[in-house]
Amino acid sequence: MHIPDGYLSPTTCAATYALALPVWYLAFAKLQRLLHTRTVPLIAVFSAFSFVIMMFNLPLPGGTTGHAVGMAIAAIVLGPWASVVAISIALLIQAVFFGDGGITSYGANCLNMAIVGSWVAHWIYQLVAKGAAAGPTRRIFAAGLAGYVAINAAALLTAVEFGIQPMFFHDASGTPLYAPYPLGIAIPAMMIGHVTFAGLAELVISAGLVAYLQRANPELLGAAARPGGTHAQGGRSARALWYMLAGLMILSPLGLLAAGTAWGEWSAEDFADAQARQEMLLASANAAPPADVPQGLKALSGLWSAPIPDYAPSFMHSAHFGYMLSAIVGCGLILLTFLLLSRFRAKKELAPSQQ
Repeated sequence: MHIPDGYLSPTTCAATYALALPVWYLAFAKLQRLLHTRTVPLIAVFSAFSFVIMMFNLPLPGGTTGHAVGMAIAAIVLGPWASVVAISIALLIQAVFFGDGGITSYGANCLNMAIVGSWVAHWIYQLVAKGAAAGPTRRIFAAGLAGYVAINAAALLTAVEFGIQPMFFHDASGTPLYAPYPLGIAIPAMMIGHVTFAGLAELVISAGLVAYLQRANPELLGAAARPGGTHAQGGRSARALWYMLAGLMILSPLGLLAAGTAWGEWSAEDFADAQARQEMLLASANAAPPADVPQGLKALSGLWSAPIPDYAPSFMHSAHFGYMLSAIVGCGLILLTFLLLSRFRAKKELAPSQQ
């Protein structure tokens, strides 16, 4: 679901950034008063959890792969505004340092997963759980349903963004300039895998973590009872979640077991590779990809070179240890980002009192 550079036209990228920017502004504004409190570790741990859980690739029908996002559990515990920030920062670290998702398409990826995913999950959970009065079983069901609907909403929006490219952006002969497959192929190709495996993974993760928190830290679920709310505590509670996250980092190489590439994430070089072209064909209802790489995709695909592309550090001879190290580095960068945001906010508040 991470759209790479080159699959969306500059016009589409600009439009998605325009939609995402006001939401980011409001989300950060609502978090300003919390960025120097004990909430910071809690937001950071859910951002890091989203980062790591997206590294666990799942085999999907058609030979492609997918993953859960963790958007629902973040929205349930943190509230939708903090969830937007947490997942947006996870996606930023992925794009800048690991080349997972593009720089030009970062706005689209955040719009799909961080914004639409978080708010859909929040609304579904609020509708089904009915706030703090809901019983444990109802909360678990609501969380699972919220995760399932949210990730499929994000996948559908991603498919539409892919599918409109050949409709609006092509050369004089009708050859697509960016993503090559139309809506009739993009939507089924994306949705079949998410309605089944990826959606169920998000369902299980969301329901399972809510079930765990109801036993271990039920107070963390209080934020979800307040529409738009954000939990104002979490230092001690986040510690147990960090231990859980450490276990996921160690297990992250399991994400390498799923063969294939996520639909719509093929590189420009793959269009000239016979095996990759066969994978595109099978994953796209037997519709052959263009004979040559789309010109717009070719021009934008090399825009940014990530330091650790594909979670594979060049100095590591073992792919499994390199993948695990990438998970650790990514989580460390997320924690550092929130630490810097917290200190910046503290200095900003301190400045007027020193004048």
